[in-house]
Amino acid sequence: MTPPPTKALIIRFSSVGDIVLSSLLIRVFRRAFPDCRLDFAVKSTYADLVRHNPNISNVITFPEKGSVAELTRMRTTIRETGYDLIMDIHDSIRSRVITFGHPRTVRINKRKLARFLLVKTGFNLYPRLGGSPGVAERYLEPVSSLGVEDDGNGLEVFFPAGTEIRADSLLGGTKGPFVGIAPGSIHGNKVWLPDRFARAGLAIALEKRAGIILFGSAREKDRCDEIENLLRAERPDLAVVNTAAQTTLLEVAALMDRCLVVLTNDSGLMHLAAARKRPVVAVFGPTVKEFGFFPTGTRSKVVEHPALYCRPCTHVGLKECPKGHFRCMTEIETGTVLTAARELLEA
Repeated sequence: MTPPPTKALIIRFSSVGDIVLSSLLIRVFRRAFPDCRLDFAVKSTYADLVRHNPNISNVITFPEKGSVAELTRMRTTIRETGYDLIMDIHDSIRSRVITFGHPRTVRINKRKLARFLLVKTGFNLYPRLGGSPGVAERYLEPVSSLGVEDDGNGLEVFFPAGTEIRADSLLGGTKGPFVGIAPGSIHGNKVWLPDRFARAGLAIALEKRAGIILFGSAREKDRCDEIENLLRAERPDLAVVNTAAQTTLLEVAALMDRCLVVLTNDSGLMHLAAARKRPVVAVFGPTVKEFGFFPTGTRSKVVEHPALYCRPCTHVGLKECPKGHFRCMTEIETGTVLTAARELLEA
């Protein structure tokens, strides 16, 4: 019989959503092995997402653009620590280099063949493989034989108390409640139209006598600014707080706690909202449920084009629509998202 692990490591270098999704594994593994040292290897850019998690013993960081020498140093550190279990839930070239030769490494099953066939041919192999569990659940599969299982409590993200103080300062004294809008994504073809985000957010805000918080990174600031301008032009009296390019990821999490509902694309901030147990309306264009990234562990509605011949065209996202028509997003109307939000808020 294999002895229980005493030193374990989870490897997931990026990105926001994937690391937030790993919080389920972290929690249930800790519950199964309360005395085990549990470390997490991650890119430094995303380290705050796990650094404050009380179930993590130590965080090992890798530079955003780390060199081969730095990768070698990390491999040496991991070897010298003497982990008796490594959970590679990234399964990249880097993670395989680090874990090569380790006697007890387990890896996520990414269902690469099924994913490839669905994107390239439209053939859905997932039902024959037992369905399409969410990625958070897939992270548990490599250690299910150890008795690690889903506790049904979804995702989580932790931040220190000072984060809430900073979040309040960003609101500038504006009182809630708020409707959250996270209109961006790393990938251009996963982004719903700004004017429709504005119209849907405005309608909900007026119905609920709420303000609006816009969330986004520096690269998404122009999009958030456009939505802010549309909102102010329509209702100059509406409280609009545009936090784009002003917040850390943990500050975004703290601000989401003030939101009645969050409207978002298929993005990392969608998973952050789910981790804070916010009701989520997510607009999915080129990606589908089979890939495992629907909102997890919170009340949610996914709005998508029900029967578009070219979906899915990617499993992660592309710069632009490969067909040139972008119908998976342009044919999702404001009213559909608005109805989904109302149903969540009235539940």
